[in-house]
Amino acid sequence: MNMSKDDENMPVRNGSLDIEQLFEAARDEGALSNEAMQALHITDLGAQIQAGFGVQVDDVASSEVVLVTVMPDDSGSIKFAGNARSVRDGHNLVVGALADSRQRDSILAHNRYLNGTVLYPYCPIAQAVKMDTKNYDPQLGTPLYDQTVVLLGTVIAKAQEFALNGVPARTVTLIISDGADAGSTWAKAKDVCALVRDMRRAEAHIVAAIGIDDGNTDYRAVFRDMGIEDRWILTPKSDAADIRKAFALFSQSAVRASQGGASFSKTAAGGFGG
Repeated sequence: MNMSKDDENMPVRNGSLDIEQLFEAARDEGALSNEAMQALHITDLGAQIQAGFGVQVDDVASSEVVLVTVMPDDSGSIKFAGNARSVRDGHNLVVGALADSRQRDSILAHNRYLNGTVLYPYCPIAQAVKMDTKNYDPQLGTPLYDQTVVLLGTVIAKAQEFALNGVPARTVTLIISDGADAGSTWAKAKDVCALVRDMRRAEAHIVAAIGIDDGNTDYRAVFRDMGIEDRWILTPKSDAADIRKAFALFSQSAVRASQGGASFSKTAAGGFGG
């Protein structure tokens, strides 16, 4: 779909521009490369991305927003290793820390599980749903590349929607996995990398990853291939205390990043240790 000049100058009130138009607007602004656009068009992602969009721009009173997006692994190996509770607790720790922060009114959160289930679309952090035994029962596969493309496409499109309405948006995204890709059918690591690279270049996005040790996977290699910087990769042991520590480090980083422009830039440059 091609936008007319009138469309290009039109705010996205009440979602009046569709996902494709948002991507085209980002490309026209130089925020998305041709390679990234190709990654987003390997298959039709519109409905999957729309499922995460949630709150409309007009319903957000803040003059700027931070989009915090998480993708917990819901593969069977999480349950088999006894880490389901640790992942639930880690997510809930992050939500609690952000909800208690001074910036909470400007923070929107979205949780999409690794196999595509949307626990909650973008909403005020105070409305984020806690993970529990009823809404999180990991027993599926690990389509890491496919679903990371969907996730990052959602982040990019939602940030673009706010930007076109004059609301600056910064984003902090966390991918959680306890294994390498196993099950992707259309995306590869290079497709994810194209998106992450463009997001990093825009200097308004942080993409982080937690790889829970499975005894076999070199998570730093996996996530590097996906374009994620070493400073934004954590590799906790398959241990409740270590996993909680990793989520706590992410929550601290997300809170710092939500504090404003200079703080966001400093956090992005420092990674988990900064």
